[in-house]
Amino acid sequence: MDLPSLVVVLRAALSHAPEERKAAEASLEQLQYTPQHLVRLLQIIVDGNCDMAVRQVASIHFKNFVAKNWSPVDPEEKQKIPETDKSMVRENILGFVTQLPPLLSVVCLLYHEIYCNSAPLTFLKSALWIIGISLMVIFRAQLGESIKTLIVVDYPEQWPNLLHWVTHNLESQDQIFGALYVLRILSRKYEFKSEEERIPLYQVVEESFPRLLNIFSKLVQIPNPPIEVADLIKLICKIFWSSIYLEIPKQLFDPNVFNAWMVLFLNLLERPVPVEGQPSDPDARKSWGWWKVKKWIAHILNRLYTRFADLKIQKPESKAFAQMFQKNYAGKILGCHLQLLNAIRTGGYLPDRVINLILQYLTNSVTKNSMYQLMQPQMDIIMFEIIFPLLCFNDNDQMLWDEDPHEYVRKGYDIIEDLYSPRTAAMDFVNELVRKRGKGNLQKFIHFIVGIFMRYDEASIELKPYRQKDGALLAIGTLCDRLKQTDPYKDELERMLVQHVFPEFSSHVGHLRAKAAWVAGQYAHIKFSDQNNFRKAMHCVIADLDEIRPILPQLLDEFFKLMSEVENEDLVFTLETIVDRFGEEMAPYALGLCQSLATAFWRCMASSESDEEAEDTGALAAVGCLRAISTILESISSLPHLYIQIEPTLLPILRKMLTSDGQDVYEEVLEIVSYMTFYSPSISLDMWSLWPLIMEALNDWAIDFFENILVPLDNYVSRGTDHFLACKDPDYQHSLWKALSSIMTDQNMEDSDIVPAPKLIEVFFQNCKGQVDHWVEPYLRLTIDRLRRTEKPYLKSLLLQVIANTLYYNPSLALQKLHTLGVATEIFNLWFVMLQQVKRSGQRANFKREYAKKVCCLGLTSLIGLPASHIPGEALERIFKSTLELLVSYKDQVAESKRQNAAADDDLDGFEADEEEDEEVESDKEMGLDDEDGDGVNNFNPQSFAEVRGFHREDSEDDSDDDFSDDEELQTPIDEVDPFIFFVETIQALQASDPGRFQNLMQTMDFHYQALASGVAQHAEERKTEIAKEKLEKANAQ
Repeated sequence: MDLPSLVVVLRAALSHAPEERKAAEASLEQLQYTPQHLVRLLQIIVDGNCDMAVRQVASIHFKNFVAKNWSPVDPEEKQKIPETDKSMVRENILGFVTQLPPLLSVVCLLYHEIYCNSAPLTFLKSALWIIGISLMVIFRAQLGESIKTLIVVDYPEQWPNLLHWVTHNLESQDQIFGALYVLRILSRKYEFKSEEERIPLYQVVEESFPRLLNIFSKLVQIPNPPIEVADLIKLICKIFWSSIYLEIPKQLFDPNVFNAWMVLFLNLLERPVPVEGQPSDPDARKSWGWWKVKKWIAHILNRLYTRFADLKIQKPESKAFAQMFQKNYAGKILGCHLQLLNAIRTGGYLPDRVINLILQYLTNSVTKNSMYQLMQPQMDIIMFEIIFPLLCFNDNDQMLWDEDPHEYVRKGYDIIEDLYSPRTAAMDFVNELVRKRGKGNLQKFIHFIVGIFMRYDEASIELKPYRQKDGALLAIGTLCDRLKQTDPYKDELERMLVQHVFPEFSSHVGHLRAKAAWVAGQYAHIKFSDQNNFRKAMHCVIADLDEIRPILPQLLDEFFKLMSEVENEDLVFTLETIVDRFGEEMAPYALGLCQSLATAFWRCMASSESDEEAEDTGALAAVGCLRAISTILESISSLPHLYIQIEPTLLPILRKMLTSDGQDVYEEVLEIVSYMTFYSPSISLDMWSLWPLIMEALNDWAIDFFENILVPLDNYVSRGTDHFLACKDPDYQHSLWKALSSIMTDQNMEDSDIVPAPKLIEVFFQNCKGQVDHWVEPYLRLTIDRLRRTEKPYLKSLLLQVIANTLYYNPSLALQKLHTLGVATEIFNLWFVMLQQVKRSGQRANFKREYAKKVCCLGLTSLIGLPASHIPGEALERIFKSTLELLVSYKDQVAESKRQNAAADDDLDGFEADEEEDEEVESDKEMGLDDEDGDGVNNFNPQSFAEVRGFHREDSEDDSDDDFSDDEELQTPIDEVDPFIFFVETIQALQASDPGRFQNLMQTMDFHYQALASGVAQHAEERKTEIAKEKLEKANAQ
């Protein structure tokens, strides 16, 4: 199709008539693969005589087609664009880019035309002119995206002459902007590449940097430069940034060359920005070209300083560069930065991003002696006239608080905002200063803060420095970890909270109430000497929750709006507090909330996939949505019918995110699957459809999530046993075997990586008792093979527990298979040795958990009931004695666990438990540990959830003598089996069936073992009485 005809089709695509528009779109679909179609679109885009709207349609069509089809995702897929067309596009697109004016010069013309022209434009003419200029901006951006696609795919192999075009046009004054624009895209391709992948960049730098430096120098020397100069300098800075981001090009190791660049950077950094033309609007001002230049230079200098000026670097050439930078430039940069920060003291203007970057430089300078010495004479000015004002509530905060409190809170918890915030950078500086240079500085800073508090308390209500009080509270909260460890401050924290923080919970100033709540949270774990003060703190935080109840739906709606935007531990903790407080009262809102969160999740995922800049925020918000869903599911755990209602809402998320698409949220998704398969009345077929997805991921890429996968797989087997056994399409038994055998036979798999595997085998045999005889030998063979290669005692214990489970499952069959495999003697010798091993403390070295001891008891006891033809007398004696010793150890451990639990319940009265917890936290801090990973209120944790299911983590490196665990929550098929009763009944059966054998066994027992046997028999009778009593109480309760 010729150009005029293509223009007609493109114009028809803009038609208001649906039929005409659809016909045009269909024509474009047919035309897009015809030869020279892309070239014709390019010609239309740059044709100044063509209608603007048509050019816009052409540019969009061109960009989208190139992005989708220039390089097929599948290497096997056939190329959709002929190579001849690709070649023509590469030859022509660069020339077309240079025909479009620079973006900022276009904006400058727009600004000048509207505000400076003495002959005012008519409204219509102004509107049309603005639209035209806007479209020119769009054309360049869209062509830029297409050039980026071409460079990423084709350079240097298919586009070797690109660099020559760039260097040639850098020599032409009329083409400099276009050349810089393309060079920026080219350099950015290699910004994050590894050293090997960056090799083509070295040639780019070698050929372009001398020309860039020359252009840069001439631009800096222009007197009264127009805004277009800033546009060009900014591009040069971006090219330099991408080229040095990971490695310094060898050309810059030449001191003369590097100095030439640094002289220009420092010149621009310390030179005041032009006054003329600077926008008065705050948003436009921070984006103004000359401030952008300052930002990029600060960016570059920070990167050079933090990555390449470290004297600890080992590379000889890098070390020489670091010494040169520290000696010749680091101090000069610091001086320029401090001069710029004077704007904060004098009320001048400095963009937030520039302040943030400068403070990052200062923070990194604190640890370097030479740099700190330069700062020290001005430290009071830095701390009290620059840093503290940045911590204080300001005009912009007030405007946002008044107009949109929701957005104010969101920004306060947005980690992406933190990356660019002057306030966050100021907090980081204070933290680093008191951490590395605390002597003198901490005392001075706290004295200053106390002065703020005193002036606030003494002032009348209309003269109170509310903004400074806000900043002082922020400072105190920021220094929390330091103050909790440092004398004399740690002893004064309680008084500080009572006098200066708690009163602000009732302040009429909203932002102070918010800040007081935050500070109270920071210090929530300190030890209160006066429990009335602790109660006062708790009252301040939660007393008003009863007043919340009437507006709970509206509150939750607003809260989850915030949750969908921000992923933050504090928000999750707050949600969990609300859920814990209101419990089942959340039930009426559970379905609606899950639906809202699911919608928000898909929106966040879509934004992260479509918008490169929003990728981080979108992904984090998506994680927040899933965690919020988990919290809701936990809150309704006593209402199983609600899970049936919620399931259809969650299934699309689960099906999508249990594939490789969900790797970033896999842990959170598995938590949801765990809840749905554990608390639902039964596991639906739709939920069963997730099993193949989980197993496929485990076999492919999800081995790092094996411990998390363990929980839902156990739920499937234990709560859906009939379906698990009966279904053959898919064959769940075989898929489980395939995964476990692959993992356990993998020679490269570390012992710690396969721990969940034997636990799953235990689940399999305990829940399928009597129904999977054909799997006994394969799993025994697999277990023994891995046992012989295992080094860690804990994994050995787990593998022996698998054997114990098979013996309890069917002792005759399991023992027969062990003899068939020729390993019976080997296995029992190892087992008995490990049962006898103790640590220096006298505690057992293996099988330390109650659950592990019980499994061993059941397995060994099952052997006692076998006939003499299976178990010789000598072996029976050994098994009997080992089981007795193990039962006594188990009995003592259960009794000790009950005593500890009773003591813990008593400690909860009078807040003693809180005090002990505080002591542990403070002790951790003193040891340099962090408590950031501590659980929140009822926080869902896959590990703790696994423990509820009986899966206890126990590392072999753990030398703790704590042999006790919270096994009272363990839920397995052997829960109802009392090992003492089982043992006594087995012995009684042996006595009845083979009196002679029983008599011989008893005669081999000395007084010690007879006493043990008598004690076990007595305890078995006590357990029968206790169990009967528990059943009666349970029946009466119903």
